[in-house]
Amino acid sequence: MKNYLVLDAGGTFIKYALMDENAVILEKDKAATPSYLNSGKEDFYQVLDGIVEKYRSMLSGIAISMPGMLDSQKGYCMTAGYLTYLAGTPVADELSLRYGFPVTVENDGKCAALAEYWKGSLKGCTNGAVVVLGSGVAGGLILNGRLYRGSHFTAGEYSYICNHEERFEEMDSFWGMNGAANGLFRIAAKHLGGDWQDYDGFEVFRRANEGDPKTLMALKEYTDSLGVQIYNLNILLDLDIIAIGGGISQQPLLLEYLKKSLEEIDHKNPLRTLTPYIPRPQITNCTYYNDSNLIGALYHYMKLKGEL
Repeated sequence: MKNYLVLDAGGTFIKYALMDENAVILEKDKAATPSYLNSGKEDFYQVLDGIVEKYRSMLSGIAISMPGMLDSQKGYCMTAGYLTYLAGTPVADELSLRYGFPVTVENDGKCAALAEYWKGSLKGCTNGAVVVLGSGVAGGLILNGRLYRGSHFTAGEYSYICNHEERFEEMDSFWGMNGAANGLFRIAAKHLGGDWQDYDGFEVFRRANEGDPKTLMALKEYTDSLGVQIYNLNILLDLDIIAIGGGISQQPLLLEYLKKSLEEIDHKNPLRTLTPYIPRPQITNCTYYNDSNLIGALYHYMKLKGEL
């Protein structure tokens, strides 16, 4: 049985796990990610040094999930999200030389899609998508039974979608700003008062699950907007299933309200005067939530190395 070190490098934490070839997590932990404001690539690599040394004697390889525009075949990072110090870096080659193991790198949203396609909510589908509601809106596309990366490795980078074209020059006009978890917190602050940065998923859904009318109004406004983008995604690609991930997706109320929003969009659609058939998106939750990036990174490693 082979073991792998799998890392999910985010802007705040580097989550890591020792996993076997069946994606069973044997151990997992996390370490703080060096800040892009006052750190560099070597600081990031030194954190990895400590993690690798814990498991070196039992490893067959290292698989990494991280943000950014990545050439996942070569392991080269053109951009790297909040890990700006890794932009323009052949991360896989540098770390393979540093540690003496094969190393692969894949975009975090695409890892989430691969995990769900391999063992989760997209298993067995021909065409599907994952939408991850986190600090931005990440995700991945499964088309014709394969992960679709696009000509420049940016397919599924939903954060770049503009959904307020009249204010294109403003950051809040993009799905990654107004449709991410922070978008919900901003709407909650509009209805409830206070600074949106004082809100988090626990507080918003505590109020919502207690039936607070203003919070439920905010949640509906959020899912109405999210529903329009899910509708657009489905119309564009004609998908079997769309799986919703991210921390707030673990709240059953989010999926309940999103389904209601999609039903309203379907019933109100004026195109029904022209055709009786308007495709309605089929949605579900992701299966693996916070572990999806780890599982998908391992899948990418094993496929790229011919082990799966």
